[in-house]
Amino acid sequence: MREVEARYLGKLGFELVARHGRIGEDTTSFEPGLSWAELEEMGFKLRLCELERGAVNIVIQPGQWELPRVDHLGLVLDDDELATALERAVERELRVQEHGGRRTFVTTKAGYRLELHPPREWIDDLLAGSDVLRLAELQMRADDPAAKASALVELLDLPGETNGTVEIGDTIVRFVPGGPQGRPELHAELFI
Repeated sequence: MREVEARYLGKLGFELVARHGRIGEDTTSFEPGLSWAELEEMGFKLRLCELERGAVNIVIQPGQWELPRVDHLGLVLDDDELATALERAVERELRVQEHGGRRTFVTTKAGYRLELHPPREWIDDLLAGSDVLRLAELQMRADDPAAKASALVELLDLPGETNGTVEIGDTIVRFVPGGPQGRPELHAELFI
């Protein structure tokens, strides 16, 4: 967990937004400024760590796997695209979880979720800068790349997948073979 966090902070220039977890029975969050040693002294148990750079937001969680797995992909859709995607999810009897109007999760039948966002001013502000970091390609190892890619194509009404590859706007999402069942493993990412 700490190695993954250190990679995003040190090598890729992300900023720590917050570390979320518990001390005893109390849920708590810490913004940057406290070291891991200080958090351990307080008895802090990490639930997740949020990192950000430009328009890219990464949330990492401790897990039982040696390599990081992808729980969900976050996407910003315009109002019509969002409404249509949610209609498709309901038609396909996919689980839809809304969290206070801020974000909506759709559970695919392919082992991962989509976090769908409507347009928001703060998101537009993130995307407006000339030095904005963008995700150009995301590669994930999966047991069935075509099925993982098809879940995106069907829900978002995208052009068909080719060999586990889907284009979403300017970003390529590629599922490559050799991964585990369920949640795909993070294999590679290309930022521009």
